[in-house]
Amino acid sequence: MPTLKYNKLFQKHILIIGGTSGIGYAVAEACLESGARVTISSSDEGRVASSIKSLKAAYPSYENHVSGYVCDLAEPSLEKEIENLFQKCGLKDHIVFTAGDRLATIPIQDATYENIVRAGQVRFIAPLLVAKIGSRYIKQVPESSIIFTAGVVAEKPMPGWTVVASYAAGLHGMVRNLAVDLKPVRVNLVSPGPVDTELWSGMGGGAKKKMFEEIKGRVPTGHVGRPEEVAEAYLWLMKDSNVTGFVACSDSGTKLV
Repeated sequence: MPTLKYNKLFQKHILIIGGTSGIGYAVAEACLESGARVTISSSDEGRVASSIKSLKAAYPSYENHVSGYVCDLAEPSLEKEIENLFQKCGLKDHIVFTAGDRLATIPIQDATYENIVRAGQVRFIAPLLVAKIGSRYIKQVPESSIIFTAGVVAEKPMPGWTVVASYAAGLHGMVRNLAVDLKPVRVNLVSPGPVDTELWSGMGGGAKKKMFEEIKGRVPTGHVGRPEEVAEAYLWLMKDSNVTGFVACSDSGTKLV
């Protein structure tokens, strides 16, 4: 078999926290197609089991390359949850964090200390602790990486999104500093725009369709992003060992309009 010069994920071990749905699940699919070993994690045992089953059915040649564990990032015992996850997974080549909870679109007049802190546990505190703990369970080479997920609201203000935007923007500074603190392991960030995932399932079908049609009419690409499109940004950041402290945008050109 010839040396794989460009398929740099072949036989690599990749942990995807939040890998049971949406963008995370698409990243898991893409990694399996690249011949990687994939471990997915979610707060729900049923979702972990069903996602493993679906991935094995879709990629039967790689059914032995898929595993998964429960890790509830919303628990007060957050640091212990993350430590237990990494102990179960063992040594990794890449850590991808796509986990998220319900978007805390809190009007600033309704913001309280409690709901501000709660809004940041999964989307800001958890990534920072994943970097801290995960750095002990990842190969210490520039070919390894940690990738977090933010959102276009960090750079494109939207009414009512101040709390979410504050944490998303904070991730930009986090990855740049972690890239220095955790070297030679690389740390990067993907910043998606609107993506058609389960995140919007709480909206009624009519409201979601109306919102997506408005987005399509406004963004330069003329369409709402799909998970398999955004997954390509994560693949690039894993494969290019010359990139660290970088924010990769996959946002349909949202920031341009």
